[in-house]
Amino acid sequence: MSPIRLLIVDDHPVVRDGLRGMLSSDPELEVVGEAADGEEALALVGTARPDVILMDLRMPGLGGAATIRALAERGMPARVLVLTTYDSDRDVVPALEAGATGYLLKDSPRAELVRAIHSAARGEAVLAPSVATKLVSQLRTPAADSLSERELEVLTLIAQGETNRGAAARLFISEATVKTHLLHIYAKLDVNDRAAAVATAFERRLLPIAKP
Repeated sequence: MSPIRLLIVDDHPVVRDGLRGMLSSDPELEVVGEAADGEEALALVGTARPDVILMDLRMPGLGGAATIRALAERGMPARVLVLTTYDSDRDVVPALEAGATGYLLKDSPRAELVRAIHSAARGEAVLAPSVATKLVSQLRTPAADSLSERELEVLTLIAQGETNRGAAARLFISEATVKTHLLHIYAKLDVNDRAAAVATAFERRLLPIAKP
């Protein structure tokens, strides 16, 4: 099998050098490029053709979440694995909503990072334990009926019969992001599936009832 092609995006040269040195020794991984910010990453991704992008979040210029969103809008197939120091809600949620496949912290052990890269390359979601705990806590204590604008957009398309893939294409987001929105919707409406979510949304007048 060909090695997994990696693009490292971080504004700190020392971090990029450290990651390259650590990961290049693995025969199953190949670092094909580095970028110091989002703009540089977008310029490189077409020629570097990475399978997985290791993305920092807080960078000068175009930040990580905005870069992830731009990649999704351009239809880039690379998976994005966030690798950052921050695990606050204001960092985690925008990154995942933008389409990140995984979210790890920079203090993760090398073995955990390598496993996460392989999982991300397969399209599997990967979350640092502290990040997963925060998200589960959010889902368990939702504000009733407080669906975000994006969640309402997703639910409206689902009510119209769209699949996850179809909703993702129409909203220019990843299918994984649609699934994340649906999980949030289920928790907020206290339901377990799509049909119940749609029915409950209509009952609570969260969605407009189509006129005959």
